[in-house]
Amino acid sequence: MLAGMRTAKDVEAYLTRLNRTFHEVETEHGTYIIPTSGGTQIALRVDPPLVIARVNVGDVTKTEADLALFRRLLQLNTQSLVHASYGIDDNRIVLSAALELENLDFNELEATLDEIDIALAQQLPELAGLAKK
Repeated sequence: MLAGMRTAKDVEAYLTRLNRTFHEVETEHGTYIIPTSGGTQIALRVDPPLVIARVNVGDVTKTEADLALFRRLLQLNTQSLVHASYGIDDNRIVLSAALELENLDFNELEATLDEIDIALAQQLPELAGLAKK
């Protein structure tokens, strides 16, 4: 192994240092569930060469009203998010970020998780309102 190569243990150490509550999924080594203050959960997966953070935000209803929701998601991607982005995966809206494991550092993980926390706190109520129209 190369010096400086990060592992799941490094990610665990960063999460501990961030004072984040988390637990590893028993059947999936390198996958962690991180609860947020709003009740949602961030799934963090160490899958070399990446570390992937993902939050399921909600379902897509496949109606004409979704156009306003999709437009707002794209606006948020460009106006409010640096590390993460919204997307659609199997009729589900997700907020996700991918980081390079090899060069991952504490500050990068902290910034990414903080951005996801802020996005969930500030944007979910608006997105939920658009989804119901």
